[in-house]
Amino acid sequence: MEQYVIKGGNSLVGEVEIGGAKNAALPILAAAVMTDETVHIDNIPDVRDVNVLLGAIESIGALVHRDDRHRITINAANISDVVVDNENVKKIRASYYLIGALLGKYKHAEVTLPGGCDIGCRAIDQHIKGFRALGAEVVVEHGMIRTRAERLVGSHIYMDVVSVGATINVMMVAAMAEGKTIIENAAKEPHVVDLANFLNSMGANIKGAGTDVIRIKGVPSLHGSDYTIIPDQIEAGTFMFAAAVTRGDVTVKNVIPKHLESITAKLLELGCELQESDDAVRVVCSRGLRHTNVKTLPYPGFPTDMQPQITVALGLASGTSIVTESIFENRFKYVDELTRMGANIKVEGNSAIIDGASRYTGAGISAPDLRAGAALVLAALAAEGESRLDNIHYIQRGYEDFHLKLQGLGAQIHLLDQEQDYSHFHILTG
Repeated sequence: MEQYVIKGGNSLVGEVEIGGAKNAALPILAAAVMTDETVHIDNIPDVRDVNVLLGAIESIGALVHRDDRHRITINAANISDVVVDNENVKKIRASYYLIGALLGKYKHAEVTLPGGCDIGCRAIDQHIKGFRALGAEVVVEHGMIRTRAERLVGSHIYMDVVSVGATINVMMVAAMAEGKTIIENAAKEPHVVDLANFLNSMGANIKGAGTDVIRIKGVPSLHGSDYTIIPDQIEAGTFMFAAAVTRGDVTVKNVIPKHLESITAKLLELGCELQESDDAVRVVCSRGLRHTNVKTLPYPGFPTDMQPQITVALGLASGTSIVTESIFENRFKYVDELTRMGANIKVEGNSAIIDGASRYTGAGISAPDLRAGAALVLAALAAEGESRLDNIHYIQRGYEDFHLKLQGLGAQIHLLDQEQDYSHFHILTG
């Protein structure tokens, strides 16, 4: 099993190129099957979740060609099946985007219930509510979500809770439903906007994405497109906090600074210096970190996907900080691992109370999920001594070449394929 071995203590310095947003790429790839014409998509991240979804799209008869590592061509004219049921696709949450895409185009979809990281309940009730409001019958049985409609007709839908996944799925179905649909209390995340822009580039009529009211006029068919995915705000934020915890100087390039405002605000509160340009942000940490409080919220609030990374930083900040998680109820599973490294954190309900420690020390640790795994890498980079991180397949779900990009900034991190590689790495870093 692969693992990272990390020797901490180096300040990260340099520039890092941010890839395409995983959370935008997944629904956009699913939506690419909604036309019989050819679609070209650029800036696709080469990560496991994307590759699993591409495999699922191929399995139902679409033609998928990887023009290069980050450009994909899809033609779904000859899809032969609307049933998506295999072991790999069960492992990713984004499999449910194929429901909206296939239901919108074919008025029928059957998709295995999704998996992903175990960070808490991610109910599909708002998805089902939206599908039914648009005229579909929905049944959940034998581990599958089965949807079918004689006609899909626009409707006025109020989301009981802000849900990115439900907003995306309902938007895809409504794009090809008869008449007008209004989605109220819609999610406003950048990847919701990116999907709307992609669908519009294929001939959809969607307005208001990025606000809490999205208005859609259904169209009978969609056409081909050539589209480029937005940069990944979470990958960017992770490297920005890597600069903070290692007292480094890192410029993240190929970003949209507007998408990073909640992250940059907290880094400023922590005592970092920031410089922004049109498509880059430089983070400099030249002094000890200061305590602050943070609560995760839907966009434009502080992202839940950045909660473990800021907790790692606050674990090294002077004074007491409080991190409140309002999105997922099970997102503090990494705290035990961080405590092994010397953090002083007490979890009470949906909040973590953090008394800043003077240092972290290296330890044997394990990644419990995607973002927490990346955060534990940051902790290991800031720690004295050596750490070994297991279960890095979680990290590989959403970060392309993570260890290589960190090495480019001066990190001593090595990917081990086998146990016997460890002695060689120890000689290199000892």
